[in-house]
Amino acid sequence: MKDFRKWLFWLLLLDAVVFIAGYAVRALSGISFPFGELAVPALSFTFISVVIMAVFFAGLKKDQAARTMHILVAISLKLLLELVLALVWFFIAKKTSHTALFLFFVLYLPFTVFTTFTMFNTLKTKSL
Repeated sequence: MKDFRKWLFWLLLLDAVVFIAGYAVRALSGISFPFGELAVPALSFTFISVVIMAVFFAGLKKDQAARTMHILVAISLKLLLELVLALVWFFIAKKTSHTALFLFFVLYLPFTVFTTFTMFNTLKTKSL
């Protein structure tokens, strides 16, 4: 549980950096976008990250076979939830402008890298 709390703190810090950077880009550059185009995907990626890491950290307490299954479920769940988010964002909400597209993938990258490195660093100390 200690690892999850530590990870959650760093995730919230990443979220704060994303919002501050988005506000700075909006204020300092000529790029204008509604704040909702930053907030909704950022909070959605945060929610997805919390869900998958809860599954991942729950699996670390299990035996070897269950641990492997939890890791696979967490990675698969991440893929599926992000595909659903992309489907909803682009096709249902019709956010197809260049700015919305760019923001979505710019937000996708740090959250994916963050969760991947967290998984790798945690698994470095624990075997499958």
